[in-house]
Amino acid sequence: MKAQTTDLQIRVLSESDSEPLLGATVYFEELEKGAITDFDGIAKFTDMPEGQYQITISYLGFKTLKTNIQIPSESDFIFKLEAGGNELDEVVLQSSRSTRTVRKIPTRIEFIGAEELGEKVIMNPTNISMVLRESTGIQMQQTSLSSANTNIRIQGLDGRYTQLLRDGFPLYGGFSSGLSILQIPPLDLQQFEIIKGSSSTLYGGGAIAGLVNMVSKTPDDEPALDIMLTQTQALGSTANVFYSKRNEKFGFTLYGSGHYQKAYDPEDDGFSNLPETTSISFNPKLFYYPSEKTTFWFGFNGTYDDRIGGDIIKIESGQNGIHQYTEENVSKRLSSQAVYTTQIDSVSSLNIKNSVSFFDRDLTIPDFSFRGQQINTFSEINYQKSANRTDWIVGANIYSSDFDENDSAPLQRDQTDLTYGAFINNIYDIDDNWILETGLRADYNTDFGFFPLPRVSLLYKNNGRFSSRIGGGLGYKIPDIFTEEAEFINFENVLGINKNAIDAEKSYGINLDFNYQTRLFDTFGFSINQLFYLTAINDALLLNSTDNGFFQFENATDEILSKGAETNIKFTYKDFRWFLNYAFIDTKLNYLAGNPQKPLTAKHNAGSVLMYESDKWRIGYETFYTGKQFLSNGTETTDFVTMGLLLMRNFKHLSAFVNFENFTDRRQSRFSPLVLPPHQDPIFPEIYAPTDGFIFSVGIIIKPFGNEDND
Repeated sequence: MKAQTTDLQIRVLSESDSEPLLGATVYFEELEKGAITDFDGIAKFTDMPEGQYQITISYLGFKTLKTNIQIPSESDFIFKLEAGGNELDEVVLQSSRSTRTVRKIPTRIEFIGAEELGEKVIMNPTNISMVLRESTGIQMQQTSLSSANTNIRIQGLDGRYTQLLRDGFPLYGGFSSGLSILQIPPLDLQQFEIIKGSSSTLYGGGAIAGLVNMVSKTPDDEPALDIMLTQTQALGSTANVFYSKRNEKFGFTLYGSGHYQKAYDPEDDGFSNLPETTSISFNPKLFYYPSEKTTFWFGFNGTYDDRIGGDIIKIESGQNGIHQYTEENVSKRLSSQAVYTTQIDSVSSLNIKNSVSFFDRDLTIPDFSFRGQQINTFSEINYQKSANRTDWIVGANIYSSDFDENDSAPLQRDQTDLTYGAFINNIYDIDDNWILETGLRADYNTDFGFFPLPRVSLLYKNNGRFSSRIGGGLGYKIPDIFTEEAEFINFENVLGINKNAIDAEKSYGINLDFNYQTRLFDTFGFSINQLFYLTAINDALLLNSTDNGFFQFENATDEILSKGAETNIKFTYKDFRWFLNYAFIDTKLNYLAGNPQKPLTAKHNAGSVLMYESDKWRIGYETFYTGKQFLSNGTETTDFVTMGLLLMRNFKHLSAFVNFENFTDRRQSRFSPLVLPPHQDPIFPEIYAPTDGFIFSVGIIIKPFGNEDND
């Protein structure tokens, strides 16, 4: 006879102010079942057998709680953790470099955890564009129909103003930013952390619009194996494998991904909307734990990517008559990361890190080829100390970038940059309601000089239901040729950076947000976050044409001013969640007459995501509205709505899913042509809407072990 089981919720709060703790671990040792608390501090368990069990609740910076509970119970359980311990052997939010909870950090950090990330992985297992695209105020701007190259825009600012980090390392800058979004598969990622606005104090130049830090999974004592297989009706096939294991002294993670996409032409105009793609990624990491206080890990990333788009007949059969145009990109990425962390005493730690990355890209179109290699290095040492009311971090780093264009290229746009930086950051609890964060970075670039970067943020919180943050700072960006405008024309006839005539781009910005959350009738959850922001960029880098047919970079004579607002609303009821968002983006180019709105930037964007999730089913329905935009020639585009539907069924060691992405088949070719004649030398208009249309995919996720919660 089968034992009776029940579902269980355990809510974890802080003892001092009853705030929910996001990311606390709740573990039943006897049952070998564990769960992580969500944003409301709730850990959910299904099919729990009746009886009395000991549970362990742990969270960084709080004393571990061990207690017994009886299942079933007349009500769900609530436990409060006492602050203390100051253990520094893990980081909840790496972007803040602080051991504090997200609710006690004055810097506004948007967190995408494992649960939501898992949904986006199903929607697009090949790269992280889906994860970022559906965040409020973030636009994924496609710059090439033939390669599908895509840049991330935060709050209306170009992709070069967003710093992409992987485990705190800047691996995707300069030349290596090309195709980066398309070459980062998400299955081995644990969480995303997004800081909007100038974030240069801790991470250096480049974070004018903000930063995105992708945090990788780490090994646990129990082995974990995920195998994900996906097939689309557009003839795209993807396989991902992730495995991790740890013992007392050593641990490791292994990740491999393979993707093949056949050239896809949904409107039968003879040109691909998705390029023929072959992509392989491999990412092993080795962890060494010489003591409870010290961790060392070393990782290696490798990616090979070959994509060719353009004329379908040439792709499939070779050049023939007027069938001549293709764009082919062959790229290779290799990077290493090494991190040493040791806990000096109960309140302080020392961290040393280094990365070396290599990127090679060969871009070929008829009668032109652009090829180069870039080597980046990054080294940092920092010291952290936490006391009862204040956290300190002091550090220094060196960042180098060396781009070497192919020796046969006529223009030779080689560029080398070296930047030294030092920083100090403090978070101070003024009292129970007010927390102040201040920071200062001083960077010195050997060509562009000295950049002082102060930053300040202030947090007010009351009883846990209301909080507000205000913060601002300065930023800068070292000029290079790898901009969206240069990518759009395949870098053809683009002159290199003249360091004697060009100044670095500089910015200032401020964010203000209000957050309120409550529970209604003990069953309904409600939260709202309202953000207002302003970012100004001076000496912006522009690509202008010359009289002799070339393009050269110049500094803008006036600023780019981006201001706007973002609204996020969340409702929860039992297994249902409903997210609503709206973004108002007003980005003006003040260096042009009339201060026009930035091209390809919709002022109004809105979204709705309705999710149902139980132990057996996950169902999601999404609707996104993109408002009217302007092209570079002043033409106004149409607005449009896209919809998606996800269905997933969980079994004990397997999940099966189907995903209907953009099932209303909204694509730009329905509003205006994607390709203009002549056929043998086509003209590609700017991209302002989806190009691939409806994509239907099916797949399975196999978890042979390490996944006992889906019984």
